[in-house]
Amino acid sequence: MAKKYIIMAEEGELVLLEKAREQLGLDLNDAELIFTGVGAINIIRSLSNLDRDAELFNIGYAGSANFDLGTWVEVTEVRLNHPNVTYPEPRLMLVDENLGVELPLEQETKRAICYTNCDFVLASDYKDCVFDMELAFIAALGFNKLHSLKYVSDNLSLHAYHDLTHGVE
Repeated sequence: MAKKYIIMAEEGELVLLEKAREQLGLDLNDAELIFTGVGAINIIRSLSNLDRDAELFNIGYAGSANFDLGTWVEVTEVRLNHPNVTYPEPRLMLVDENLGVELPLEQETKRAICYTNCDFVLASDYKDCVFDMELAFIAALGFNKLHSLKYVSDNLSLHAYHDLTHGVE
């Protein structure tokens, strides 16, 4: 049986794990917790030695241009956010209803694309999506079972994010 891991950027996100348990019925008591740190380099250093058949559950804060604060989003696909240029990239799918790869949640969540960035997103024309700083890098490492739940912490405001999370400055 493959190991299960909960992947979070910072210890301050632990409150989200409890919220996911209480609000969504997410049961990950048999999973090992890994704090990676923020951004690509921290992801690569923290996760590169894990078995690709392990089941990963990424839980973290995300911004959104239009989702309400406190909304839970199950990420269906992740892409890098590079709004000024276009180049070919593989589609990194996280939810595939045909294969049954879905989170075992008791309540409905929004489903959306996550755009991963190397810096905090302060403005975007993209709607009905979330923005983070880790997920595309986790997915690019090639894990076979990767799930992600994002909690909307801000509407592209570093100040609002910091007030809620006391995270990255």
